[in-house]
Order: sequence, then structure tokens, then C-alpha cells
Amino acid sequence: MGFMLERIESKIEFFEAYDLLTLEKKIAEQIENNRALLLDVHAISHTTTFHPLHNKMLYSAVVHFKGKQT
Repeated sequence: MGFMLERIESKIEFFEAYDLLTLEKKIAEQIENNRALLLDVHAISHTTTFHPLHNKMLYSAVVHFKGKQT
């Protein structure tokens, strides 16, 4: 049985929260986790929308991580 390790070159993650502070914390935590995988933030996109069922704003973000160039 063979065991192969492959490097992750690109990874996209989605986040959402009902306040910006929580969204920032989620993203920052995942940035730290992905550093262990040798991934850096390449791009971030975000949006805000009103969630009528919760009667609150819903903040969402997409973070694109790419492998570090060595």
C-alpha cells in the first residue's frame, strides 16, 4: 500500500455571520489554520444582504487561498 502526500495549490472557503466581528473572527481563525497547510490569502470577496426571516443583516465572504510560492 502506497502513501502519497500532495500539496494543496488552491482552496476556496465560504463564511457567513450576522455581525462583522464574528465574520472577521471566523476568517482570521481559518487563515491561521491554512498557514499550516502553506496557504496564503489570494483574494477576498464579501457581500451583505438583509435576511427577512431573522430580521437582521447577513454578512458573507468568500476567501481564496493559494499555495505559497517556494
